Amino acid sequence: LVAVATEVNIQTMLNREPENSALKKYAVIGRRMTMNPHLQPGDGLQMLIRLLATWTEEMRIPSLGKLGVNQSDFPRIIKNSRGSSMKTNPIYLEDAEIEKILQSRL
Repeated sequence: LVAVATEVNIQTMLNREPENSALKKYAVIGRRMTMNPHLQPGDGLQMLIRLLATWTEEMRIPSLGKLGVNQSDFPRIIKNSRGSSMKTNPIYLEDAEIEKILQSRL
């Protein structure tokens, strides 16, 4: 879920909190991971998203569906997703945003 969760986090911050300091950090990570220190911040964000998606494909990380998760499981997963890792997320994700993450990896 890392690739799509990163993408949803970035898009949510751009839409709701464009001054969120985590956006700058994601852009720096994108520049460093692609070894392109001259990328503009927006390009760094997009390159990070693309790189994580590429790794997901290259490593053949199975979809949630292949792991036995069904759409009917989403309400339970969303309800229980507010644990410790979500507390450190750079922005609060609404239930629909979490569902978007799950749906894209089903």
